[in-house]
Amino acid sequence: MSPYLGESPVCESKKPRLSWDEYFREIAKLVSTRSTCPRASVGAILVKDKRIIATGYNGALPGEPHCTVIGCDMQDNHCQRAIHAEVNAIAQAAKFGVSVIGAVFYIYMSRGDIGPCRECRKVISAAGIGVYSCRTDRINLGEIFG
Repeated sequence: MSPYLGESPVCESKKPRLSWDEYFREIAKLVSTRSTCPRASVGAILVKDKRIIATGYNGALPGEPHCTVIGCDMQDNHCQRAIHAEVNAIAQAAKFGVSVIGAVFYIYMSRGDIGPCRECRKVISAAGIGVYSCRTDRINLGEIFG
């Protein structure tokens, strides 16, 4: 008889189970390790109904040389070579025909920024994503853009 079918002692976890928000934030942090711009490691995941629908990290366009190989292309204190993680995730969803309307963005930023840049916030809002979570805060974009 399988030990899983009969009576078995209750397993006690040594650490508490992560909440959904904590779980997705940790995954965003892991995604950020794929970043190829040395200025910041940013990871973003789009979640809908507790399922990941797209991921993105900051880096060069597919097939283009990465900042880690040829350096950053700096203009006005921003790297022009790298696409931001948030835009990469939205582009990935669009590429595969996945709707992002009503999704939640989980974003990890290595530099400790409190949220996406203004341009990314505009793209996020235009795509129909109403909420993003960065570190420990959830931000409703309706409160930012009215």
